[in-house]
Amino acid sequence: MSVTEGSGSRRALPPRRFLPRRLLQLYAGLVFYGVSMGLMLRAELGLEPWSVLNQGISRHTGLSIGTVTIVSGALILLLWIPLRQRPGLGTVSNVVILGLVMDGTLALVPEAGPLGVRVPLLAFAIVLNGAATGLYISARFGPGPRDGLMTGLHRRTGRPLRLVRTDIEVTVLAAGFLLGGSVGVGTVGYALAIGPLAQFFLRRFVIEGLPERPSPVMARGGRQPEHAILPE
Repeated sequence: MSVTEGSGSRRALPPRRFLPRRLLQLYAGLVFYGVSMGLMLRAELGLEPWSVLNQGISRHTGLSIGTVTIVSGALILLLWIPLRQRPGLGTVSNVVILGLVMDGTLALVPEAGPLGVRVPLLAFAIVLNGAATGLYISARFGPGPRDGLMTGLHRRTGRPLRLVRTDIEVTVLAAGFLLGGSVGVGTVGYALAIGPLAQFFLRRFVIEGLPERPSPVMARGGRQPEHAILPE
């Protein structure tokens, strides 16, 4: 195991033998996350807050929701600069992959139709989102742009992480709703389920033997790495 040089910032680097699995989990997680976002849109029962905003912007600009997701992710990364956040491979990959996969899913999956099809589709999409979150966060290649914004504001303002997250998501949700984004039972279901689902799958996808280190992305103020969730 190698160790970074320099006093005050020394930390263990993950052994290279873990790299193939970490990369597999990162990109599988991001692909599944993009698929889950597309399926939630096809269910037409409400989206998670950031997708509500992206859908609203999409309706006013004529851009696909996947394109808006990519552009908004890149713009959020600019906010990392004054917050002194450092992006990782997972951060950059998140910006590009989610939007592309989301648009691809919408192109391949037809409209769901009756409510009896849309409700199970929504439930599957939320569970898939939780599994995707567990996969890519366990890989430890850095948070997504929206999670980095949350943790950066938490560090700079000193406000509790839970309140910062709530403030951001309520603001984003309200703006998306005013722009015509889809808010519904899926929005509520996602908010209630994603935390427990992410914690469950993080424990299932943990890479045994990978050195433990604190994660800056924590669900509802949790302190352990297995409590990390996305958000994006």
